[in-house]
Amino acid sequence: MTDPALSRPALTDRGTLLRHRDRARRLGLVDLFHQIAADEIEDRLAEVNRTFTAPALVTGFPEIWGPRFPDAHVVADEPVLDLQPEGHDLVIHALSLHWADDPVGQIVQCRRALREDGLFIGVCFGNQTLSELRAALAQAETEVTGGLSPRILPMGEIRDLGALLDRAGLALPVADLLPQRASYRDLFHLGRDLRAMGEGNAMAARLRHPTRPQVMAQAAANLSLQSPDRDDPSRVAVTFDLVFLTGWAPSDSQPKPLRPGSAQKSLADALEEIRKKEQ
Repeated sequence: MTDPALSRPALTDRGTLLRHRDRARRLGLVDLFHQIAADEIEDRLAEVNRTFTAPALVTGFPEIWGPRFPDAHVVADEPVLDLQPEGHDLVIHALSLHWADDPVGQIVQCRRALREDGLFIGVCFGNQTLSELRAALAQAETEVTGGLSPRILPMGEIRDLGALLDRAGLALPVADLLPQRASYRDLFHLGRDLRAMGEGNAMAARLRHPTRPQVMAQAAANLSLQSPDRDDPSRVAVTFDLVFLTGWAPSDSQPKPLRPGSAQKSLADALEEIRKKEQ
């Protein structure tokens, strides 16, 4: 039987993505959101009462993430991850899951690499990322050419991303959001930053010829009109959603939910007792 994942058209042009990352290195990496994400993960790990002795790190930018987690085994975010089964007590998937054609497959591989009661933490861009730019480009292209082209990667909603944890077999799944607003001089300043982040358009279905200048000029005007920076209306502001995904490899030591109907007291009775104590 054919694997459905293999029969789907590819979302990402992997070769182009790697070339964009190399170009970003030549331009001088803009690593702001990587550093924000790494800070957040470090804070979350500090709250876990556990010393991790065999961490692994999945990333497209080892030069950014490696120094933040110097004890980690670093692997590239390839479709097949170079992770040893049950070889790690912590796996961090660092801001590249949004480019995966098979994100649940990536998390499944991380799950298999975890020892019992090991921790998975992933971070990726969520669906509101660059929503303002997406709208400005779509309106401009429709007005100028009468059509639409794939320009900004579709990214998952937090609910859908959280569901991947359960599908991958992780226990105690949690998904939460850290929204960020970034200010730029204009659309072209934003575009330069995206190239220096390695986050340019690497979709397999993208246009294979330069965009008409009229489209970009109209999109710049749309973005300035529709998304001015509140602190400086001469600039534009766009959203970057950082979605954090956390789950544990199953273990008998973990807390388990009670069976439905096993409660010994009704909610109404419990609330009545609280009310009486407060009187």
